[in-house]
Amino acid sequence: QVQLVESGGGLVQPGGSLRLSCAASRSIRRINAMGWYRQAPGKQRELVATITSGGSTNYAGSVKGRFTISRDFAKNTVFLQMNSLRPEDTAVYYCNVDNEITIYWGQGTQVTVSS
Repeated sequence: QVQLVESGGGLVQPGGSLRLSCAASRSIRRINAMGWYRQAPGKQRELVATITSGGSTNYAGSVKGRFTISRDFAKNTVFLQMNSLRPEDTAVYYCNVDNEITIYWGQGTQVTVSS
């Protein structure tokens, strides 16, 4: 059963914006944190942004000031607003949900920043 469904990826020009969404199954409860990771070709998967159940956020230095993570825990949904996109932001973006039992991963959504 698919438990995390990502959407919002696509092709965007440099300087453009995208908003990623990740909807987790309502059966996933006791969520501690939700976040986004990305993996570019030839690179390791890296943390992009996280948000805890208390609302604390953390961002990778490369995206701070450009990306904003937000969440609706009542709906088990996390968002990533990406502004001022750069070609180096091109990657597969993965949603991550951490509850008290296990860690869930989305299927990944491709973000391509190119003219």
